[in-house]
Amino acid sequence: MPPKAKAAGKGRGPPKRKLAEAFPPGEVLTDTGKKSWKLGSPIGQGGFGLLYLADENSSKTVGADAPYVIKVEPSDNGPLFSELKFYMRAAKPDLIQSWTKSHKLKYLGVPKYWGSGLHEKGDKRYRFMVMDRFGLDLQKKFEESGRQFPRKLVLQLGLRLLDILEYIHEHEYVHADVKASNLLLSHKNPNQVYLVDYGLAYRYSPEGILKEYKEDPKRCHDGTIEFTSIDAHKGVSPCRRSDLEIMGYCMIQWLCGKLPWEDKLQDPLYVRDSKIQCRDDISAFMSKCFPSQDKPEELQKFMEEVKTLSYTDKPAYQKLRSILEAGLKSVGAKDDDKLEFSSALNGAGPSSSAKKIPKRKRVVDYKEDSNDESYVTPTKKRKSPKKKDINGVKKVASANKASPVNVAATPKNKLVETGTQTTPGLKRARGRPKKKVDPVE
Repeated sequence: MPPKAKAAGKGRGPPKRKLAEAFPPGEVLTDTGKKSWKLGSPIGQGGFGLLYLADENSSKTVGADAPYVIKVEPSDNGPLFSELKFYMRAAKPDLIQSWTKSHKLKYLGVPKYWGSGLHEKGDKRYRFMVMDRFGLDLQKKFEESGRQFPRKLVLQLGLRLLDILEYIHEHEYVHADVKASNLLLSHKNPNQVYLVDYGLAYRYSPEGILKEYKEDPKRCHDGTIEFTSIDAHKGVSPCRRSDLEIMGYCMIQWLCGKLPWEDKLQDPLYVRDSKIQCRDDISAFMSKCFPSQDKPEELQKFMEEVKTLSYTDKPAYQKLRSILEAGLKSVGAKDDDKLEFSSALNGAGPSSSAKKIPKRKRVVDYKEDSNDESYVTPTKKRKSPKKKDINGVKKVASANKASPVNVAATPKNKLVETGTQTTPGLKRARGRPKKKVDPVE
């Protein structure tokens, strides 16, 4: 029998974790490479730590234009340590630069890891990580655009995601949580998009040895329910095809406005079975998503190609790119590196009968500065389910996570709240055993 879905309002909550105390602007942290970083004003509080604007240490004050952000949390907390493992193995600047050059890319949308370490203050120890600073997330842009993106934009985002996923897959990891709220625009260049939040990133091929397919009832439905893969619904560890399946659902939602199973997200078994039906008859699935206009042929071909992959297969990334590029050509567009979020339709898009879905309520820890386009997103709970009526359904909230990567300049020492988006950041997958971790030195 299939595993029972947890009822809303039941289940174990995440263990209590300590919050970091606030450091004054000007505090200097030294990473494991002996490089010093200076903190600016705190610009937000995540579930387990504080976020600060930051820059390389100098006599200058860290200003509102700081290019980095540092997340600080008590050293005996676990979320930041978990994400650090991915960044230290796969996101070093020289690795990203080498890949970008060898693959003739203009940029690669993977955040760079600039350093980490431990900091002692008084009798307490804190772990910190230095990362790039980013701007708005795509979920905010999606909502602002009436929950629809132009076809050209969707295909361009798909091409950027293929570049990102191929890179992280070739470095032994899968992301497992691709979605609009985890895609952030560059702070300096709004035509560049980055995939963040590696809290669920999974090392599917340690030292080149592929993990075997194995269903684990304790891990069923891991990830973000509307987008997560069929493998995840069955409790199977994510693989390369999982990322591409999730990406396919995202592109279709961005173009049609709503996936067929979004009315019953409180029922994970229903969502799982709906996705299995979609995989079995992709043409019928596309007809449900685009009932009143032509189906985007390239997205159907994309999903058909992903369907052919076995659990351990390496995807044909270039073939998938060619499918999306053909879609651009079919609507008289080209990949000009300009991300245009206008609501004007270019080819197939959402039907006029598609319901506009209001923004989902999120757990909010801080606000954005209304005078700045960049912001920090609020914490999302991953493992402490609560009954909350959202869009007509009782949705189970997810476990706390937070990320230091999308931030805004704010008035000195003023913590602010950001709207309604999910934090790209740190989370521990449901069902994974909690391990006591040693500090990263």
